[in-house]
Amino acid sequence: MGGSKTIPTVVLGIGILILLGSALADIVGVGGHPHVFGYKQMAGTVVGAIIAVVGALLYWWTGREV
Repeated sequence: MGGSKTIPTVVLGIGILILLGSALADIVGVGGHPHVFGYKQMAGTVVGAIIAVVGALLYWWTGREV
């Protein structure tokens, strides 16, 4: 059952974008204080990392024989 890797790639990409967007919010200018990594940034970074890991696992698992 050769599955497509489109969905895992999209999930991985979204996770990376959320992670980077949250981590770099102060540098981009959408964050709060530039010298403080706030709880919202931390939450966004963690959620983005989790989504990216799930996408990577789905990518790795897609197409494997069960």
